[in-house]
Amino acid sequence: MRRRHFINLVGGAAAWPLAASAQQSTMPVIGLLGGDLNSSRHLVAAFRSGLAETGYVEGRNVAIEYRWVGQNDQLPALLRDLINRRVAVIAAVTSTAAALAAKAATQTIPIVFRIGGDPIAAGLVTSLNRPGGNITGTTTIGTLLGPKRLEILRELLPAGATVALLSNRTNANAAAETREIQAAAQLLGLRLLVLNATRASALDVALEHITKADVGGLLTAADPFVIAQRNQIIGWVARRAIPAVYSSRQEYDDGGLMSYGADGADGHRVAGTYVGRILKGENPADLPVQQSAKIELAINLRVAKTLGITIPQALQVRADEVIE
Repeated sequence: MRRRHFINLVGGAAAWPLAASAQQSTMPVIGLLGGDLNSSRHLVAAFRSGLAETGYVEGRNVAIEYRWVGQNDQLPALLRDLINRRVAVIAAVTSTAAALAAKAATQTIPIVFRIGGDPIAAGLVTSLNRPGGNITGTTTIGTLLGPKRLEILRELLPAGATVALLSNRTNANAAAETREIQAAAQLLGLRLLVLNATRASALDVALEHITKADVGGLLTAADPFVIAQRNQIIGWVARRAIPAVYSSRQEYDDGGLMSYGADGADGHRVAGTYVGRILKGENPADLPVQQSAKIELAINLRVAKTLGITIPQALQVRADEVIE
């Protein structure tokens, strides 16, 4: 079963002088900052699909320079490289940190972001309708859904249980997301254990800490690094039969019990259309930030059975997708 909803803002356009058009003798070049390659294939495909909607096909009339972001501290060097290559547009579609780094790196090259939080609160734009400057993009509300994920997980836990939140403190949205989840945990009568992992070695330590803390359930933050480590996390959860609610469909597709989050592929597609429109001459300052509310709850009953977890019928009925 599948119920999907969309909220999109549409906007006007004005001419935008491309910073690199004079230098690109054959075709414009897009600089794309993506997440982990293995986690991003379907997202990149969605981005290309959006480009194609505006008439741009990679290798035919546009080129893409890909830069995969493993750690946020790599961003300045990656952006310097793209700027030196005189890209026409920068697509910062991996995280708020990438979008902020791109904004700090250039005030002339157009930037299109795809983030999971509030772009005004993050300091990316001053208005959704008229973002101004050289930047615009699309936002899902992934980092604002943490309390709802906790509510879903609460239905599988006894009163007063401890829930672990696996986060990445270098994510620009991490502090706000954690505060929201902490407040929700207090209202729900749950104890929250917040663990941060910014590198693979730190993830091992965090998971070991969960083992020692008698945790009843797990939430994963809406963070590119955490999502990229999903196979390790899902395997760890399976060995301990702990219920977990993940922030992305990718984690669910790779064997997670449940996910509740925004559709990242749709956001990448919209970002692709914006890049194409800018290449055609529209001004990013006049392209409103689009908000996607395409939210899905997905439940895998096969995984639940393997873990020995009973999913309440009321929760199954609310799901957009159930694998039986």
